[in-house]
Amino acid sequence: MSGKSREPIVLGDFEQLVLFAAMRLGDEAYGASIQREISTCTGREVSLNAVYTTLDRLETKGFVRSWTGEPTPQRGGRRKKHYALLPTGRAVLRLTYRTFHAITAGLDRELLKP
Repeated sequence: MSGKSREPIVLGDFEQLVLFAAMRLGDEAYGASIQREISTCTGREVSLNAVYTTLDRLETKGFVRSWTGEPTPQRGGRRKKHYALLPTGRAVLRLTYRTFHAITAGLDRELLKP
């Protein structure tokens, strides 16, 4: 083992939202559905461009993979680019989730006050 310490992988806020949304959506994770999921769950309006830019960055980092699906059944239907978490994406999201729970443990009374 070398003397160098590895930097922990840190996800940005929006990267976390995109990964959590993709995980929630499973086989239905594609750009527009991820955008809707984030909006529905957080009340935060985000641009589709921001979602795709983040998905590209997460794919480059090895956290998600993408593939192009079949055309939609409508006449002239377009193919959707689907996304799925890779094991490394699940691992970093699990670590993020555990870290959040560890740092907020015991703060329910303070955080959930009206």
